[in-house]
Amino acid sequence: MLLSRALLKRHTVLPGFDLALGLTLLYLSLIVLIPLSAAFLKTFTLTWAQFLEATTTPRVLASYRLSFGASFLAALLNVVFGLIVAWVLVRYRFPFKRVVDAMVDLPFALPTAVAGIALTAIWAQNGSLGQYLPFKVSYTPLGVWVALVFIGLPFVVRTVQPVLEDVNRELEEAAATLGASRLQTFSKVIFPIVAPALLTGFALAFARALGEYGSVIFIAGNMPMVSEITPLLIITKLEQYDYAGATAIAVVMLLTSFALLLLINLLQAWARRRQGGVA
Repeated sequence: MLLSRALLKRHTVLPGFDLALGLTLLYLSLIVLIPLSAAFLKTFTLTWAQFLEATTTPRVLASYRLSFGASFLAALLNVVFGLIVAWVLVRYRFPFKRVVDAMVDLPFALPTAVAGIALTAIWAQNGSLGQYLPFKVSYTPLGVWVALVFIGLPFVVRTVQPVLEDVNRELEEAAATLGASRLQTFSKVIFPIVAPALLTGFALAFARALGEYGSVIFIAGNMPMVSEITPLLIITKLEQYDYAGATAIAVVMLLTSFALLLLINLLQAWARRRQGGVA
């Protein structure tokens, strides 16, 4: 008992548990809990009928479909190509590798408005790439998806990259020695190890895309019922001084996003348990 107390009271570089926990809860309350609580409290001023009217109009439902659908598809594509980019950066040596590695972080550093203007100029019908396409990209739902792919890729790459760096090459050599093909080695040895990281990257890319505003409004065209995202609709409500309506839509997005992210986290936990059981 005396030994355990002494261990608990031993000096550490960081503040003690009580102080660190208090600062953590205070910071999270100021930054996260209080703003979210304000959104819910403002929404509670509406009756149930008013809440349904504000959140289920055809225009709002169309924005839900575009925001959630484009975010999901963008995160899905980023999982595939994010894994490929991370694999190339980890497993191969080539000229200007550091430059390519730094380019992955460009969507992090680039202001979203600048990214939106650049993407619009590139994919417009008279743009450097859009002029060669038989279909429109800018000012369509496809443009929204392109912008969300752009801003979501780094989340997958930076989540998967350190996991690939830690993969033991001896496992691959052992699989090859036992006669496994490259596809079998990847699917049976490597993929189970990186699967939790891929799910984490997907969740981060999806959450980031769902709340994206700056890089989307320029390339989307913002046509109601066609290319209007939900964050823009919330801004429109605020400009009309419909604060309760804006927070009601925000609460729907928040709850739906939380449910989806919870599902992804459960899948991630299941993948880790399965990986541990196999190991």
